Amino acid sequence: MLHRGPAVDQSPSSRPIPDRYDGDRAMGYLKKLCEFGPRPSGSDAMIRQQRYLESFFRERGAEVTRQDFETRNPNDGSAMTMTNLIASWHPDRPIRFLFCAHYDTRPYPDRDRQNPKGTFIGANDGASGTAGLMELSNQLDDLPDDIGIDMVLFDGEEFVWVENRDRYFLGSTFYAQTYRQSPPQVPFRAGVLFDMIGDKELKLYYEMNSIRYAKPVAQSFWQVAKRLRVDAFVPKTRHDLRDDHLPLNQIAKIPTIDVIDFDYPRPGIGSPSYWHTENDIPENCSGESIAAVVWVAHQWVLAQSRSKRNTSR
Repeated sequence: MLHRGPAVDQSPSSRPIPDRYDGDRAMGYLKKLCEFGPRPSGSDAMIRQQRYLESFFRERGAEVTRQDFETRNPNDGSAMTMTNLIASWHPDRPIRFLFCAHYDTRPYPDRDRQNPKGTFIGANDGASGTAGLMELSNQLDDLPDDIGIDMVLFDGEEFVWVENRDRYFLGSTFYAQTYRQSPPQVPFRAGVLFDMIGDKELKLYYEMNSIRYAKPVAQSFWQVAKRLRVDAFVPKTRHDLRDDHLPLNQIAKIPTIDVIDFDYPRPGIGSPSYWHTENDIPENCSGESIAAVVWVAHQWVLAQSRSKRNTSR
């Protein structure tokens, strides 16, 4: 079987990324998160990460709240508390968007052929989406006066010890149920999920459930990428994925897309895969990839505001 070798740095954009979207800073965030070690739900590392992120987002002007919920450890049935972190900017403004990611890591690198019970750092699958929200939070000082944003970090996305026994998407499901039962005064116009956006060879295809539930959102997001010449965004469908966007779409009815590069590092038979292995480490990630996604996300938000103003005239 052909082995295509290790991932190589590949620019996600044919146009220089503006300095305000700082790839080195984003990579620093990813590395900081990974320094906590494996971060499965309920672990000491997860608790330390929560405290760090609460302080981080407050320092950037957000109102930060914890959304705690009770669940059971699937191994022994014991009660445990999980926590979604919510960082809100301008909650009363008339146009609101949701950005989200999961910040827990899988308990083990169960897809690792050599050591499936080894150490899973989750640099791309966990830390990259969170680092993307952190970098995006640096761009919110000059939002249009009609735009508000919530960032939500979901716990329990994959507190899965045994496949086909344990449940996925615990945090996003609880968040979606709460949103549906007690909708906010200003509902979200759309949602964007960041997941696995740190690949050095970033290629972001339309995810099929995103097209199924939130096609106009996906198309508008990829159109911004095309305008900016961020070539990592490919306007073709590729993967049909179950992810945190499903509860948001199906339960909360928030039209939400999944921005995810599921080919890590690249598509193709015989290519290496770092997904859920011990190779999901910072050395196999790129801050430039994260910065490119944040650039598109920020410009997409600004474009939504301009579109609303033009429609209202």
